[in-house]
Amino acid sequence: MPTNPPLSSAETIKLFDRYVVPNYNRFPVSLARGEGSYVWDSEGNRYLDLFCGWGCNLLGHCPAPVVEAVRAQLGTLLHVPNTWFTEVQGRWAEALSARSFGGQAFFCNSGTEANEAAIKLARLHGSAKKRYKIITFEGGFHGRTLGSTTATAQPKYHEGLGPLMAGFVYAPFGDLEAVAKLIDGETIAILIEPIQGEGGVRIPPAGFLEGLRKLADDHDLLLIFDEVQTGCGRTGEWFGYQTVGVTPDVMTLSKAICGGIAGGAMLTTPEIAKSLRPGMHACTFGGNAVAAVAGIATLDMIERENLLQRAKKLGDLFRARLDTLKQECDLIRDVRVRGVMIGAELSIDGAPAVRACLEQKLLINCTHGTVIRLLPAMTLTDEQAHEGLDILGAVLKKMAQSV
Repeated sequence: MPTNPPLSSAETIKLFDRYVVPNYNRFPVSLARGEGSYVWDSEGNRYLDLFCGWGCNLLGHCPAPVVEAVRAQLGTLLHVPNTWFTEVQGRWAEALSARSFGGQAFFCNSGTEANEAAIKLARLHGSAKKRYKIITFEGGFHGRTLGSTTATAQPKYHEGLGPLMAGFVYAPFGDLEAVAKLIDGETIAILIEPIQGEGGVRIPPAGFLEGLRKLADDHDLLLIFDEVQTGCGRTGEWFGYQTVGVTPDVMTLSKAICGGIAGGAMLTTPEIAKSLRPGMHACTFGGNAVAAVAGIATLDMIERENLLQRAKKLGDLFRARLDTLKQECDLIRDVRVRGVMIGAELSIDGAPAVRACLEQKLLINCTHGTVIRLLPAMTLTDEQAHEGLDILGAVLKKMAQSV
């Protein structure tokens, strides 16, 4: 098969303009390869990536154990239907269960699919008593399919999509009294991110998640944690719920779960899992052999290289540097850090900072309009962290001078 010569960034952009649906706002750069916390564009320019794969590349780009596991699997078995058993899918489920609350896994391909599975599980669980309503939270984000979009209590994601799916009610994030008032005889579940990601790296107030657990217990509700972003070590624990000691009934995972390969999962207790009976839900590619070995290799690498502890140390480094920068730069209103989940809230629009950092070959993100969001790899070195923070600090200080 003939090999086409590599395209320049401009040529690739032209190709996209002709053949790819323009539903993403893309930066004018075509990335060609990655290693660790660096990526290179088609012209050979190197960028330091502090927002690796939108959180998917928690181990950095192309982590060797994941690459090796996938390569070995490619020559053995790619995919078979879920009407058959495969050892690797069972081993993957076992590995996730052992590191969490001892539950059972349903596998899929993405975070929104995992949340759709959780929504259907909750409704099936409550169907005998006609309980179907799910409480979610303002500022939350649960995905792009219609059900998970409706669960996302941000009006900007609802524009033009109505009528939305019935059965979701929204509460202010952190307000237990408001949640209690929304519970009625038709409520079956509470769905929340332990830390809001897209909503601005918002950490709930002390006692809030504990209070939700009590409300769920008191009213026989399912407590569902969307751990698509916080799961698999991002917070310095295997899962975000472990940082506060509040165990959910259902947990959804994706992004970092396979070290950069597409994958997702919903975990729940064996008792609740029975509600998702055969024929009621499925995912053709869910738990395929390639994703399974990537998922196992990801967990093994985190454990073998003590990366949970590394995430905590990196979090301390980022917090210290950003707290210092906050004292030096009036643009920074707040710093929020949990492991390698990092947010710096600005007093102005953060998009110019993202563009300015890109010019300095640093990749970051702005979410919720004013929050600089960093999701670096656990494998980031101290030197790389300081390099990136030096660039970000210089950019923000320059912006402050022009305000």
